[in-house]
Amino acid sequence: MKLPERGRPWPDIEAEMLSRGSKDAKWRDGKTAVYVFNAGEDIAEVQKQAYAAFMSENGLGPLAFPSLAQMEKDVISMALGLLHGPEGATGAITSGGTDSITMALKAARDCARACGKLDGAGNIVLPQSAHLAFDKAAHLMDIEVRRIALKQDGSYEADASAMGEACDSSTVMVVGSAPNFPHGIIDPIEELAAVAEKRGVWLHVDACVGGYFAPFARMNGLPVPAFDFELPAVHSMSADLHKYGYAAKGASTVLFRSEELYSHMPFDLAGWSGAPMKTPTLAGTRPGGAISAAWAVMNYLGEEGYCHLQGRVCATREKIEDGVKALGFEVLGNPMLGLMAFRHPELHAFAIYGEIYRRGWFTSVTKEPPSLHLMLSPKHADVADDYLADLGQACNAVRNGEAAKKKPVDARYS
Repeated sequence: MKLPERGRPWPDIEAEMLSRGSKDAKWRDGKTAVYVFNAGEDIAEVQKQAYAAFMSENGLGPLAFPSLAQMEKDVISMALGLLHGPEGATGAITSGGTDSITMALKAARDCARACGKLDGAGNIVLPQSAHLAFDKAAHLMDIEVRRIALKQDGSYEADASAMGEACDSSTVMVVGSAPNFPHGIIDPIEELAAVAEKRGVWLHVDACVGGYFAPFARMNGLPVPAFDFELPAVHSMSADLHKYGYAAKGASTVLFRSEELYSHMPFDLAGWSGAPMKTPTLAGTRPGGAISAAWAVMNYLGEEGYCHLQGRVCATREKIEDGVKALGFEVLGNPMLGLMAFRHPELHAFAIYGEIYRRGWFTSVTKEPPSLHLMLSPKHADVADDYLADLGQACNAVRNGEAAKKKPVDARYS
């Protein structure tokens, strides 16, 4: 496509855009269980209105836009209030989980260097189930990645003892997930905290999925184990606002136990021809709309609203767990929040995935072990029965050999 010589009328452009989107995943119908967190039309409207109100403002300039600076401070304060942040804890809004994880790792490395604990690049110790954003961040900083096998007891939890043995004097960070993405399981963060404390290593909790879910699940009575700053060994956390915080994309938070730890994160440079510049995250320009939408949604929902939505998600997950078990599937581990993975003892998960995809469902898969994967939203309460019915038909198609006659579906980008 070349740039048009003359501009086109907006109605024509809008019509073409809607036409192009007609073949996208049907997330508004609840048929997508990855990428999108559908909490209802009212929240979507708050997102849009709040984002549009500050879409031209830039979070890079707090002096120019003190409104955004204050909204960011408010969001961080609310986040720390939910996650047991101690006095002096702080953080920043980032563009997403990968950004949050990258900046936390950068801070941990720079802190180790500043304290004289590290001469070179260092290494990071994490469970096999930890998000690949840690690998991306480590690649950027030339940090060695040490992935450790999960417990072999069927829990799909991190093996804290084995991770402790993998640490050495060059370890800059130990990682636990709350929950991990592949299986939806909360790692034993208390065990990891004991390991980190004994080794004198920075502990990061990746709560990108659960940071704005687990606190409300606990308020609803679920026995969520300790996973956040209530454990003194936790140095930093990542928690995504645009997941179960139901904010507009892209918005996440990276949080630190203290200002001193946080001080190793920002980039601050005056040695060039322009004005001195300090950036708290990987990005320079920071969309004002992402900050304002997060602030607005959190204020719109409040504790009561979040408890209602997260309770709806948990109830839907429990219903789907019962339904897939009735179809012969095994649910992996003990998922407590909105993520779950399940496999069939006789039918290959990826073949079933192809069949469920052909029936209009855009979900995901887990590789180890081959399983189907769901990241549930409040909207899925309305379509759980439809999903289970189609899943049963998909299983029958695979069982009867019908799937082998069709073009395979590539699940790599699901």
